[in-house]
Amino acid sequence: MEKQLEYFQSRKARAELFITLGGLSLILAFALFFTILYDMPTLFVILLFIAITLLIIGGTMYSKVSHDFKHDFLVKLMGDLIDDGRYSPKHGLASQQIYQTEFLKRADRIKTEDLLQGTIDGVAFVSSDVRLEERRVRHTKHGTQTYYEKFFMGRVFIFEFNKNFDGYLQVLEQGRPTVNRRYEKVKLESIEFNKKFKTYATNPHTAFFILTPHLMENMMKFEKNNPGRLNFSFIDTRMYVAINNNKDTFSLAIYRKIDASLIESFKRDVQVIYDLIDDLKLNVDIYKKEV
Repeated sequence: MEKQLEYFQSRKARAELFITLGGLSLILAFALFFTILYDMPTLFVILLFIAITLLIIGGTMYSKVSHDFKHDFLVKLMGDLIDDGRYSPKHGLASQQIYQTEFLKRADRIKTEDLLQGTIDGVAFVSSDVRLEERRVRHTKHGTQTYYEKFFMGRVFIFEFNKNFDGYLQVLEQGRPTVNRRYEKVKLESIEFNKKFKTYATNPHTAFFILTPHLMENMMKFEKNNPGRLNFSFIDTRMYVAINNNKDTFSLAIYRKIDASLIESFKRDVQVIYDLIDDLKLNVDIYKKEV
């Protein structure tokens, strides 16, 4: 593994060198333009061309090493960490799957990637990074401008139970149900839990049946250990979880070294799935309820 990491780090460092030189050249070109090159536009254009060329070469190299790292290294790593683990960097959850959470509102622009699926302790799951943006319009003296504003960036998980839920349940740190089911707000016995999460259910008995004191305690623990806005929903035979943490999972960060510590951070991202299954007892037959 060490040799592989050194190989990718060497390629990444070369790409970063080009990017750094390009950035410095760009700064230098404009700095000189406003001092001594104002009357020498040709020299300014040459420096600008060199800067842009270096940035393009560096950016292309960086994209290539990022692609190869994910496909040649992370794909195998995920397969080793998860039973029947399958990692597809360029794919993600479909929009239909995202809206099936019933707490993520429809977006004008969607980007999904880093699809990860497999089985942990008998619980099948699928997850991916999700970015949702809303189209906005603003009017200025120069005319109308259209732009997109991000309202969700994080990871969405879907766990398959093959178990029956009596009604529909949502536990939300952010937002509210986005569908027209007859959800009603439910107050639970834990004051601390009610302050952190808003609970909605089509059948209040389902909320009290599923959200036992022990489970609420574990959900609070999970929320504390995973920064970001956390939402849960129990729908049909699935549980949906979304962490809105403004994080791009499994991605290389510029100037961050590819080494053992980086791999450990990726393993911690996978550990989140183990924690969900363990803390919420998804591998225990406690959700089965005959309707």
